[in-house]
Amino acid sequence: MRSGHIARLSVTVGVLLATGACASPGGVAGVSTLPPAAEVAATGPGKVTATIPTPSPTPAAQASVTRPAGDDPVRVPPPKLSNFSYVFPVKDCRVSYESRLLVLPKTTIWTGKGCSFVSPVNGVVDEVNAKNRWKPSTDRGPDREGRFVTVIGDDGVRYLGGHLDRITPGIKPGVRVSAGQVLGQVGNSGNARSTASNLYFAISWKTDHSLWWVRRGMVPPWNYLDAWLDGNRTLSPAEESRAVMNRVGASPKCSTLCAAKPGSTDKPEKPSPTPEEKIPLGN
Repeated sequence: MRSGHIARLSVTVGVLLATGACASPGGVAGVSTLPPAAEVAATGPGKVTATIPTPSPTPAAQASVTRPAGDDPVRVPPPKLSNFSYVFPVKDCRVSYESRLLVLPKTTIWTGKGCSFVSPVNGVVDEVNAKNRWKPSTDRGPDREGRFVTVIGDDGVRYLGGHLDRITPGIKPGVRVSAGQVLGQVGNSGNARSTASNLYFAISWKTDHSLWWVRRGMVPPWNYLDAWLDGNRTLSPAEESRAVMNRVGASPKCSTLCAAKPGSTDKPEKPSPTPEEKIPLGN
């Protein structure tokens, strides 16, 4: 009798235990499937070990930000780099030019026909060629720039503007000019006759006019053109010109594009005499 009662009690306890296990949220002892809030509530007060991020507000809900008005930027003048003031050699016209070495250390400034070629700096006119002597049959070196003007600046540097359409009246050797003064109009004389109008611009130093290969360019000009065009008017080529002249000599031999076409019988014309004026390469 007693043993039968114990057996019935064991069955009852087993049923209760099985029922409790089925009612457990995880179904497995020690593992909970309640959501975090329910789990925290179920465990009672204590430390929260998880952080729930706050949803970011949508753009529509964000407050608009108004930027306060500021003062205009302060324009600081470029530093003074020399005692000379320069201007870009083409005036009041749109220009473009290469900033790299092509064949000679010079540049071709592309611009409209008739645009003004101006003196880049205060100085004295050194050489003027008002006649277009270039012929494709001879292609003589002294004639390739066509009509041109050279100026010896007060900085001691020689500047050449070639392929001109015409020379400004009154511009002749020995005439003093100022920076920005018109020396001629851009064209395509010389060996540029089959191209668009442009200015052949070159930097060198003063030599005898028979050394035409020096006047056509010894110092790369584009860094100076960039500066003069951008507003830094005191960057001077005098130091670089002096360095190149010291390296190659004041009267170097021609080494590039020197010979005329074979069979040429043209003799170079004597240049017009010019006053000798020694101007040191300045700073």
